[in-house]
Amino acid sequence: MGEQISFPRQSARTQRFTLGVPRNFAVGPERVAFLRARSGTDRVTCLWVYDLAARAERLVADPARMPDAGEEDLPPEERARRERLREGAGGVVAYAADEAVRRAAFALSGRLYVVDLDDPDSGPRELPVVTPVVDPRLDPTGERVAYVSGGALRVVGADGSGDRALADPDGPHVTWGLAEFIAAEEMGRLRGYWWAPDGERLLAARVDDTPVQRWYLSDPADPGDQPREIAYPAAGTANADVRLAVVSLDGERVDVAWDRQAFPYLVNAHWSRYGPPLLAVQSRDQRTLRVLAVDPATGGTEPVAEDTDPYWVEIFPGTPAWTPDGRLVTVRARDGAYQVFLDEEPATPGLNAHSVLAVTESGVLFRGWAEEPSEIHVFRVGADGVARLSAEPGVHAAAGNADTVVLTSARLDRPGTETRVLHGGVEVGRIASVAETPVISANVTLLKAGERALSCAVLLPRDHEPGRRLPVLMDPYGGPHAQRVLAAHNAHLIPQWFADQGFAVVVADGRGTPGRGTEWEREIAYDFAGVTLEDQVDALHAVAEEYPDLDLSRVAIRGWSFGGYLAALAVLRRPDVFHAGIAGAPVTDWRLYDTHYTERYLGHPDEKPEVYDANSLLADAPRLSRPLMIIHGLADDNVVAAHTLRLSRALLEAGRPHTVLPLSGVTHMTPQEVVAENLLLLQVDFLKRALGV
Repeated sequence: MGEQISFPRQSARTQRFTLGVPRNFAVGPERVAFLRARSGTDRVTCLWVYDLAARAERLVADPARMPDAGEEDLPPEERARRERLREGAGGVVAYAADEAVRRAAFALSGRLYVVDLDDPDSGPRELPVVTPVVDPRLDPTGERVAYVSGGALRVVGADGSGDRALADPDGPHVTWGLAEFIAAEEMGRLRGYWWAPDGERLLAARVDDTPVQRWYLSDPADPGDQPREIAYPAAGTANADVRLAVVSLDGERVDVAWDRQAFPYLVNAHWSRYGPPLLAVQSRDQRTLRVLAVDPATGGTEPVAEDTDPYWVEIFPGTPAWTPDGRLVTVRARDGAYQVFLDEEPATPGLNAHSVLAVTESGVLFRGWAEEPSEIHVFRVGADGVARLSAEPGVHAAAGNADTVVLTSARLDRPGTETRVLHGGVEVGRIASVAETPVISANVTLLKAGERALSCAVLLPRDHEPGRRLPVLMDPYGGPHAQRVLAAHNAHLIPQWFADQGFAVVVADGRGTPGRGTEWEREIAYDFAGVTLEDQVDALHAVAEEYPDLDLSRVAIRGWSFGGYLAALAVLRRPDVFHAGIAGAPVTDWRLYDTHYTERYLGHPDEKPEVYDANSLLADAPRLSRPLMIIHGLADDNVVAAHTLRLSRALLEAGRPHTVLPLSGVTHMTPQEVVAENLLLLQVDFLKRALGV
């Protein structure tokens, strides 16, 4: 037998065990479409269907068997879209089906394909259209495909006839039908057009990023390459100009009017047969979100709901929407929780909503938290009230229609996920995962620590003998919109591997992280540095009281993105607690991060310069007295490498030794197998040397 693969290599090769997991479900009355690779190490994603009557799955589109199979040739817009999604796989990574899930459209290397899902003998057929193709979407009837090419919104018949432009760009920095950077990165809106339910018109976004400042990213490892220009709206600077129009198939255009001065952010749009088109628009300070109904004939808008908050109004995927009986679905902060509202009535008391998954005749399918923040469940609110569809403890997600729900579940006591198909609430089948089984198993304990009952995960070496003192590694994200302490096994595999290298690993979700209500999340308003760091210190000390083997004289901290900021912050401001740090892709000066995220929590830098100064790391550089490794991808267009370089310059000017690991050609994610594997190994080596392990 061959030598067993190491965990770092297996984790890198499987993209953290995500390859081979079924995802992106579209649920129709007769079948479920989904994406999945052929194996847990195959980076080429395929399109499949699960037949509800036959209870069997079938491969529909395999890029490896299609013409010109090989390395993908992606247009820049598609590369940007994948970066916003943190999509590291290839092949068919996105598709769009019609309402009945009889047909699907997708792009592959900038070319447009359509496949009939109800015909087992039908394969993907390429449509003769203008290339490169970005974000193709079938209309609800399945008769036409809209797509973007060269900044123009175009449409073609599903049979390949009648390809034409519906809206052409009228300037060098104008696009139709694409989401701007801020929408895709921070609002979760990855699309820029929406079909009418009858397939005769579209609601389309016109984006002009002329006002946005230009930054330039280059790869010093290849000095012959031209720097890449990006439009990056840093805090306090101008955003893209976003407008909307109703576009008919004959090219007629009706501009949509709303107060864009007061509400410049287009958060989301919705168009269904249950009511007029809806827009969610938001003020620049994000304290007001207004829902507008659109008259497609005139472009006029009328407010149908408004939400305000003294700090910020949170955005929720899947909202706004109409129910079949004409009620408005929103999620709003009320009584300390995020509740699903039907018109002006809260419908989910005692629950914290995460996102709306589907609105059907049987009710509103949504994801959220009950009492335990480490567990995310799937619920449906209907005529009989609220019902929980996910029975077991764990982290669950779903897609569905009125009759069928595809429920994906991860649990703490087993690796991977399982996907069940429920019809009328009864399991009728399963969609297999072919993800790799990890070579290690996470031995994790979830607990509440300290006066604030901080959610923590504790992992010790699997061969640990009580009484042996262990250096400690704090491993947080610690910021908004992300949890690390989850009742899901795979979430703890990398921390377990670090633990097996001789550390006690503590993961803590502090104030500002989701799942514990509105007041908990708003504790970080204007104060990233104080609150988040205080909670990591408190979690460490509280866990050490329960685990006496933790050696508090040897404590390190590592993190990526916000977690990288937190790691650098910890060694700079609390060297009495933290003795070494690894900061991956850290924000070091919030004036360099984007408008929507940063201004939501810290305000506008022109109005609150003292807040930005207090939360910046640059002035703390002379205080560094502990080993610090900073890692950054030089191609990162989210947290640009200037963050690391400016901190490194400040440290150098202060005469403070530190380590910088630049990653050539790497973005904010690290999907490259060799990079991902060696990053783990290099971090362990640094930690052992820094702590004398």
